[in-house]
Amino acid sequence: MHTDLHIGGRAAPAAGRGRFPVSDPATGAVLAEVADGGPEDALRAVAAAHEAALAWAATPPRTRSELLCAAHHLMVDQTEELAALITGESGKSLSDARAEVAYAAEFFRWYAEEAVRATGSMARAPSGGHRILVQHKPVGVCALVTPWNFPAAMATRKLAPALAAGCTTVLKPASDTPLTALYLAALLEAAGVPAGVVNVLPALRPGSVVAALLRDTRVRKLSFTGSTEVGRTLLRQAAGRVVNVSMELGGNAPFLVFADADLDAAVAGALVAKMRNAGQACTAANRFYAQAPVAEEFGRRLASRMAALTVGPGASPGTDVGPLVNAAAVAKADRLVRAALDAGARPLTGGEPAAGPGCFYPPTVLAGVRHDAPVLREEVFGPVAPIASFETEDEAVHHANATEAGLVAYVYTGDLARGLRLADRLESGMVGVNRGLVSDPAAPFGGVKQSGIGREGGHEGLLDYLESTYVAVDW
Repeated sequence: MHTDLHIGGRAAPAAGRGRFPVSDPATGAVLAEVADGGPEDALRAVAAAHEAALAWAATPPRTRSELLCAAHHLMVDQTEELAALITGESGKSLSDARAEVAYAAEFFRWYAEEAVRATGSMARAPSGGHRILVQHKPVGVCALVTPWNFPAAMATRKLAPALAAGCTTVLKPASDTPLTALYLAALLEAAGVPAGVVNVLPALRPGSVVAALLRDTRVRKLSFTGSTEVGRTLLRQAAGRVVNVSMELGGNAPFLVFADADLDAAVAGALVAKMRNAGQACTAANRFYAQAPVAEEFGRRLASRMAALTVGPGASPGTDVGPLVNAAAVAKADRLVRAALDAGARPLTGGEPAAGPGCFYPPTVLAGVRHDAPVLREEVFGPVAPIASFETEDEAVHHANATEAGLVAYVYTGDLARGLRLADRLESGMVGVNRGLVSDPAAPFGGVKQSGIGREGGHEGLLDYLESTYVAVDW
């Protein structure tokens, strides 16, 4: 695997911007020096994608399906190599990295199956005067912008449906984790995907690069996963040319535990929802609300399980919780915890930053958190579980919906009718009922309110890369 830009199937140096280091957040050790792409490189990548676009769009869906299937098999076969790479540049534990590879590979398999299902329709107009023929066509060259926290899964979740639909791509990975994206580009071409269909553009200063992509008239779609703040900026830029956009933005997921819930199951689900990648996930449970009769017991059990997790470098055997991505992430977690404690919350475990080296923060559970605490208002993106109590179902819904985010919510209850009722009342794109994991390549992933636009995964994820053409036919 090379560490240059990947343009038109070849390694390409950056145009005059040099290279930047990619480091292990557990140790600070430099893993590689990667080419630093700029606006000129972005235009070269778009040119390569545009040149490959007509032939790839004309490639039979069955052929695209078989190539994605081959990519799935290659990715599964190379699980250990890819997991080690993910752990090195993101810091997550090897067990988390292996799980990510398995999840990421499933997008290739799912969209290998969906590639042959971009079907249209034929209907007779209600007036009886003509037939309505609807065809689906690839949207065109796609700019894909992915975050650092799931460098394989966030890339395949965009690449797989784009390629299945017949689109060519320019992938701009996060500067913290570009090595995984370069690995995936090589893997796809080894599977037989033609040169130019997937181009990868690492960049230390992404703003000017993405702006250049959005100004180019050959770019027809932007798919972005990242913060709501950056998403707003990109939406304004995309509006200039009315670019087709998909946005998967920030979350602030509530985790509701009712008095009739199976507490052992709720704690197990909370660990999954909170602690994947040390809490650094947009789907991570961020706000825990436990009904008053079980609030203390839920907190005690959760703290016991959290305290037993092993914190350390992701590559070390037995590590459950790796480092946070950088020192700023540690400082943010500590600031939010300090504010909650100062306002009267009680630490059940953790609550103090770990001594260096490395960007570590211990698993932390806070009880008695005030409903107006910043730790319940801001996305922590770390291994911190603040618990507040509630009395009634209406109160739980009020607190859960009191945010501009609406990506995912979790509900634990022994009453299935209540769980389904809450799924209707919660302002969230996804709801886990008695389940701490909702992500599935076969399901539509996305949020409401300021958590995003569009869906990834499922059949809906394929449709986001297709345009509908209506043909009026008379015979």
